[in-house]
Amino acid sequence: MESALPMETAALVEKPLPPSYKETVGTNPQYPPGGPMPYPTTDSNQPQYPAQGHGPMYPPQPQPVNAPVVQTVYVQPGAVFREAPAQVLCPVCSQTVITQLEYTSGALAWLSCVGLACFGCISGCCLIPFCVDSLKDVTHRCPNCKRTLGVYKRI
Repeated sequence: MESALPMETAALVEKPLPPSYKETVGTNPQYPPGGPMPYPTTDSNQPQYPAQGHGPMYPPQPQPVNAPVVQTVYVQPGAVFREAPAQVLCPVCSQTVITQLEYTSGALAWLSCVGLACFGCISGCCLIPFCVDSLKDVTHRCPNCKRTLGVYKRI
């Protein structure tokens, strides 16, 4: 197994010293001596680049003659359906209305029923969540056209 030379012998081995700063200035073939190059001046002898037009990059595409009619659906920002009636613009009848509420038994009512049954309320008390509106899901309907505008699910 070979190892490094001892310290005494390593000092005796002569290595060439790196060149000094003055020796290295101006010897790099990539950069000419004397600093940065001056900016080129425009001569009339040099060819000019052709001017590019400022028109559209791509030509306009032809539109089909029988284009299908697209119905645009507008989403109302800020229309949040919760447990209270909301004032919204009905997209069907285009009227600003205050929604009518319809309560339906949802996941929270069923989970409350199962939870009460597990705690021993089997004699009919476990059915109380189906009578409490604050445990049911809320459906918002338009009073004019009776369409569903939104649903608030408790869970």
